Amino acid sequence: MAKLLHFPVDPFCRRIRISLGEYGSGAELIEERPWENRASFVALSPGGILPVFIDDDGAAAVGIEAVSEYLDETRASAATTLIGVTAAERAETRRLIAWFDGKFHAEVSGPVLTEKVIRRFLPRDAGGGAPDMARVRRGLSMVRQHLDYIGQLAETRNWLAGDRLTAADLAAAAHVSALDYLGDLPWQENASAKAWYQRIKCRPSFRPLLADHIRGMPPPRIYADLDF
Repeated sequence: MAKLLHFPVDPFCRRIRISLGEYGSGAELIEERPWENRASFVALSPGGILPVFIDDDGAAAVGIEAVSEYLDETRASAATTLIGVTAAERAETRRLIAWFDGKFHAEVSGPVLTEKVIRRFLPRDAGGGAPDMARVRRGLSMVRQHLDYIGQLAETRNWLAGDRLTAADLAAAAHVSALDYLGDLPWQENASAKAWYQRIKCRPSFRPLLADHIRGMPPPRIYADLDF
């Protein structure tokens, strides 16, 4: 069986888990903490990058871009591709993926998750310890404008990139859901973004994420609530 090395609240790993569900393809989930530098993990991913996907035949893809493209090439059909059918659809999908994996992650999900989750697991000599709450507050101060952008897209399109569900929706949902696990999203302030996220949460591909549980950090009740 294929294997996916992942960390549960890592947004890039989350996108691949949702993608596998959308393709109807399974994989054994193996939790990896890249900061532990396990020799077998470093051999696969010298840069310590997640996710890592290992196919049934041993072929490995490392990092969100490589794994996403690999799955679309090996699991998708014209009906199930998550990148888009036309050149214009693919361009818009990739533009939005870059927005969420680049801008959203740099401004919001990256700093918040690093401070509130990752630092809990790091040894002190590697930067572990109490979170830098000033950095968390700066990240969360930016989240409203990103929810506004999601809401604007959701109000004018069936899905974020156009008429069909694409990896743009999955990228956005992956970052958003990681923050939602921490209870850090002001859903009451943007009905359109909330309605879009509810649609994503109700998809069978997303359900396994709602069962995630980080030891010592349980999610709020609404995290798994489809009618939050």
